[in-house]
Amino acid sequence: MSVSASPPALRSLRLPRHPAAVPRFTMAVRSSVISSVGPILTKLKQDCATPLPILRHVADAMAADMRSGLEADGGGDLPMILSFVDSLPTGNEKGLFYALDLGGTNFRVLRVQLGGIGERVIATEFEQVSIPQELMFGTSEELFDFIASMLSKFVGKEGGQFSLPDGRKREIGFTFSFPVKQTSIDSGILIKWTKGFAVSGTAGKDVVACLNQAMERQGLDMRVSALVNDTVGTLAGARYWDDDVMVAVILGTGTNACYVERVDAIPKLQGHNSTSGRTIINLEWGAFSNGLPLTQFDREMDAQSINPGEQIFEKTISGMYLGEIVRQVLVKMDEVGALFGSSLHEKLNTPFMLRTPDICAMQQDSSQDLEAVESILHDVAGVKSDLNARKIVLEVCDTIVKRGGRLAGAGITGILQKMEEDTQGLIFGKRTVVAMDGGLYEHYPQYRRYLQDAVTELLGLGRSKNIVIEHSKDGSGIGAALLAATNSMYGQEY
Repeated sequence: MSVSASPPALRSLRLPRHPAAVPRFTMAVRSSVISSVGPILTKLKQDCATPLPILRHVADAMAADMRSGLEADGGGDLPMILSFVDSLPTGNEKGLFYALDLGGTNFRVLRVQLGGIGERVIATEFEQVSIPQELMFGTSEELFDFIASMLSKFVGKEGGQFSLPDGRKREIGFTFSFPVKQTSIDSGILIKWTKGFAVSGTAGKDVVACLNQAMERQGLDMRVSALVNDTVGTLAGARYWDDDVMVAVILGTGTNACYVERVDAIPKLQGHNSTSGRTIINLEWGAFSNGLPLTQFDREMDAQSINPGEQIFEKTISGMYLGEIVRQVLVKMDEVGALFGSSLHEKLNTPFMLRTPDICAMQQDSSQDLEAVESILHDVAGVKSDLNARKIVLEVCDTIVKRGGRLAGAGITGILQKMEEDTQGLIFGKRTVVAMDGGLYEHYPQYRRYLQDAVTELLGLGRSKNIVIEHSKDGSGIGAALLAATNSMYGQEY
């Protein structure tokens, strides 16, 4: 298996900067503290263990759930949503196209000037906007009005290398990274919000209609030409540069995967024709739950979440939750064994106070006294720590991250296994690319290594040598714009 990753780019998961000079603490460690938290750490490692038999079970269960979801809607944990994309970008696309990428606590607006074969992407510009917290729990109209207003401001800055031919309407690809039942290439019904969103008045509605209505209220004359999930956009953007891309995976705040499937292998797809004979299937794999190694901390976090019992795979492997699981473990250790001393620790007891970028930064600390770990625990969690406590914190971080990365690798292997079984050797027998996007994969080296190791263990060196896992060149934004261009120029079969 070959692996590559591009240099860091702007993403939702970033390593925080912490001052080099921080208060130094010399808190003596009582042996009773270590003996009290030791059993908690031991049980955590046991419950999070991902030996090869567990990884094989997860991969096999993922492949089986994929087949069930292709048989019928509701056939298994995985919705296996039809994307209605059967024509991927070819490089011939020309013109000015926009993309709106709504995938989490931030959204991006982007424009791209395409020059066709020989020129490809002439120019791109994008802006990233943070969504106010209150809009994540507000109304559908409030959220989409805010998005449309930001889009309108961005369009107003158009110039330079960007030009729209006379008589053409601005077209946009809408990347919407939440579970949607796609009804056509440019429409889809929201199934449910995930990633901490709880917007009222949107579930059961066409999200393209919601955006169109908001753009009309802003006086913005644009047309949504393609509605795509972020994984579909990532696959399209990667395929634009590499014909061997067959799978795309997002590992950031949330997580999902999609892949290229044969139309004749989709029993629930009836009455549709495709000149290519293939389409993209969006797994919505965050809903997977079969055979996952869970702990008491996972169950407690799930019970306290806004969607108990749902998105278990996502809650185990994605960036939104890894830091919170670590925090819950540390709270337990502090309660039972006074890991950080006898004081009350209000900040540590605040849900989601410890973020995945924080635990990532701690794991990059190679100093003898773990000074960065000390700084983060003090600045972010509000606790004093000695060296032994800091070492225990790192063990907790590594345990949770190792489980997450290896389970993600097992999920990817399950997709590849299913494709291999249906194509009789056309996946493992040649170069096959898995395009990756998202800050968790890009910026967390330990997570990335654990994922890659799991794929290699499951496939063996012989099979894995043809599997290329690489960071997507353009991500989902340009992919959505490319699909808008493809649909505008060639139309779709569906």
